[in-house]
Formats: sequence, C-alpha cells, structure tokens
Amino acid sequence: MRQPSQKELPHLRQRLAKRIQATPPSRKRMDALLVVPNSRTSAYGPLARFAAVEPPVWAGLLATFLLNKGYGVEILDAHALDLSPEQVGQQVSDTCPRLACVVAYGHQPSASTQTMPGARAALEAIRAAAPQIPTAILGGHPSALPERTLREEPVDYVIEGEGLYTLAALLQGGVADPATVPGLWWWGDRGHPVRNAPAPLVKDLDGEMSRVAWENLPPLAIYRTHNWHALGHAGASPFAAFYTTLNCPFSCSFCMISSPFGGSGYQKWSLEIIGTELQRLVGMGVRHVKVVDEMHWLSEKHVEGICDEILRRGLGDHLNIWCYARVDSVRRPDLLEKAQRAGYRWVALGIEAADSTVRDGQDKNFSDAQIVKTVRAIQDSGIHVIGNYIFGLPGDTLDTMRRTLDLALELRCEWANFYPAMAFPGSRLYRDAVASGMRLPETWAGYAPVGYECVPLLTAALTSEEILRFRDLAFLRYFGDPEYLAMMQQTFGQAAVADILQMVAAGPPKRRILGI
Repeated sequence: MRQPSQKELPHLRQRLAKRIQATPPSRKRMDALLVVPNSRTSAYGPLARFAAVEPPVWAGLLATFLLNKGYGVEILDAHALDLSPEQVGQQVSDTCPRLACVVAYGHQPSASTQTMPGARAALEAIRAAAPQIPTAILGGHPSALPERTLREEPVDYVIEGEGLYTLAALLQGGVADPATVPGLWWWGDRGHPVRNAPAPLVKDLDGEMSRVAWENLPPLAIYRTHNWHALGHAGASPFAAFYTTLNCPFSCSFCMISSPFGGSGYQKWSLEIIGTELQRLVGMGVRHVKVVDEMHWLSEKHVEGICDEILRRGLGDHLNIWCYARVDSVRRPDLLEKAQRAGYRWVALGIEAADSTVRDGQDKNFSDAQIVKTVRAIQDSGIHVIGNYIFGLPGDTLDTMRRTLDLALELRCEWANFYPAMAFPGSRLYRDAVASGMRLPETWAGYAPVGYECVPLLTAALTSEEILRFRDLAFLRYFGDPEYLAMMQQTFGQAAVADILQMVAAGPPKRRILGI
C-alpha cells in the first residue's frame, strides 16, 4: 500500500461519504457519527508535511465499543481527509445520525487542547448545516474543562471521562432524558450547567474494546508516520497506531493524559489481543506502527511478553515500531536486543531537562549518568532513540536551558523533539498557573507548541518570548549540527539528511509573540 496523492484524496473522500451513507438495512438510521476534527493548520503550520497523520485510535476504540452493543456507528476523520468545516457539516447533514460526537482526543494524547480550534469549527459547521442533530464532544481537553467547554463551545453535551458508557447511555435514550446519563454535562431547564454523576471506567479492555474499528476508518494508506519514523524505508504509509496499555501511573507536571480517567492509573490489554491486532495490521499491509501508550516501556514483563508474542507469530521482520519509555524504566540489555528482533526500531525517552533540580520537579528522578547509560544501551541494541526535551519548565533559566541543549548535542539521539513548556488544561502546570494568575494563551490555538499562536508558560526567570525564541533556535542548532548530520548520513543515508535539511528550511514556524 502507498500513500495516496493529493489528486487521489477527493476520490477517497467521496468513497468515504458513500460508505457512510450506505447504512445496512438492519439499521435504517445511523446512531452515532464520531467526528475527528481537522487541526492540521492550527497545530503544525508549515511543519504539517513532516508531521504524522495518525489514525484516531480512541475514536476507533469507541466505535468498537458501540458496535459491540449493537449501535450503528461510523467515523468521519476530517483530519486525515483534510476536510473543511463546511465539508464536515455537509457530511453530518447528509448522513443524519442520531448523535454527532466530536472526538477531541488529540494525536498527541497529552495535548488534546491543540485540537480544539478544529473541534469548534466542526461544531459550528454541524450546527449551521444540521441544527436538528444533537452534538457532543469528548476527549482530554473537554474532560479537563467540562463546564468551560459547555459554556464556550457550540455543543449540546460535554462528556467528562472516557466517554464509552456515556455515549451508550445517550444513544439508549439519554438524548430525550439527559439526567439519566452518567459522565454528562448539559444545560438544565433553568439555563444552568448540570453535571451528572461520573461514569464508571472500563474494566474489561479485552471484552469491551478489544480492537480499533479499522473498517470504519479511511484506507490506512491515507495515514502516514512522522518523517523520522520512516527514515531508511521506502515510504511513510500505510501507518497505524494502537494501545497496549491505558493511562499512566505517573504525575508529571506538564502532562494531562490522565484527565479522561479521573487520575493516574494503569491498565493492560492481554498479550493475545495485542498479538492479534498486530497480526491483523501486518495482514493489512502496515509496517509502521506507533504504540500510543503514554508509558509503554514501564513493565518489562509486559514488553517482553509482547516481544515473545510478535516473535511467536513471525511478525518481527514486518514491523517498524516506536514507543515511549522512561529513562529509568529501560533496564535490561537482553530485552532491548529481543525488542529489536521483534520490530522495535525507535524508543522515545522523556529526558526533559539537563538540570537535575528542574527535572526532579517533573517526577523525573534519575541521574545524568543514568540518561547517558540508557541512551547508549538502546542505541547499542540497534534501536534508535528520540530524545524529548522541554524548555521553560519551573526553575528553568537561560543557563539551565543552554545545558539542556548541550546535553541533547552530547547525547546525539537519532531524533530530538524540543518543546516549550505548555500549561495544558488538566495538568498541574495549568492548575498552578491559574491559581497564581500567570499569563496563559488567549485562545486554544495558543497551546500548539509549533503553532503561530503559541504562548509558552513563563518562569520566574524567563518570559514566554525568551523561552519560545530559545526553543526555536535549539531546533535549528540541533538539526543543523554537522556532527549530527554526519551520523544520520552514516546511519540512514544521504536521502535522510536531505529530508532533515528540508525540515530545517521550513522551520521554525512564524510566531505571533515574537513578531515574525
């Protein structure tokens, strides 16, 4: 399978529309249309062509859950199909579902806020084209700020929590009687927001949402991985993503991943389910796979079980997997070697900062020596490393940020992500910022780290402008470093270097607060 061209995209959109409208006779009317908002421009700006177009995994799991209960469900992935708000509104009007639900979960699970501009545009278009159809919204951001979302967005219902049981209750009769629906925010008779009792969390992951409803998504060839994930491969498509674990047991100050789950936690799908899903994806022509788990490499027993399952099924040579890990959770060189044989090719490490005081404040209590040891152990196994760094965390100064950049250049991971510290709603940084009256972005578009409107969280020593300027210069310094480029040429070839230089030429993006 290959990535469709721009000329082919309209045809794919037409096929999707026909498929959605071709409702089986057994269900005369669609019960729910899950709408994934288009956030390409606001989230990525000129770097969008280098970023992944990820399948909406949570929407796919929601669809499976509802389909298992007998409801008619389809997914309209406006992000992947690059649909305008008007096209979204027209699709909803044409298909006429009983409920249109916008899934603002985010392609980065800890940053669903950056999907909100697209979510609002979609909701406005649905209201204009099909005002008779009730609308709902769910995801990390709506769960973090449910009342504010209800007050500010053109939506009938806000779902707080995972959304599965809430959606089922709405479809069962809750639209007519919303007071009976757990996990729902809605407008009461007196014009005041009403918050119902919380919905329970899903306990039986294998039984209730065992797989992503791939057949309800556009062709997988339309999805593409990040440019770095495809280095050394012929193409970036088809691309898939899936969970092996849900939620995260840690409480990093900058993360809001636990918002839909009511707090930190950790659940796992069974090895049999995980292996079956991977086998299904390989059978569909997928090679590039992202494990969406916020903290995949946490239980080495779990990771080893997945590796054994992959090797038992003979899938290792067909996979190019990447996942997230903590520096202090990668401990066994023998497991790294097994993971490499099982198709693990990239591990993303949350290094965050070079200064131990800054790092410790983010629940990252590991030493500098541990960072170096872990990075080298992963690289020695034949797996590539993505180093994730954040500038502007509490306690950061210009000097500590310089040391973080120096550490990144010293480690020389095969890839690096540089983020300005953002106070995402649902995170401890956001709560602290609100409590202290600190400057926050005026719009949700301002929470996109590489977006034009981005406004990072300031520190005691640094302004938002200083942080953003340093982040953007760090991006250019790292990816333009001659030693780094020489390493990448040796590892991946000249084509990879050319791709990196194109990315450098396209960014960093223009920034409103910097006057550029």
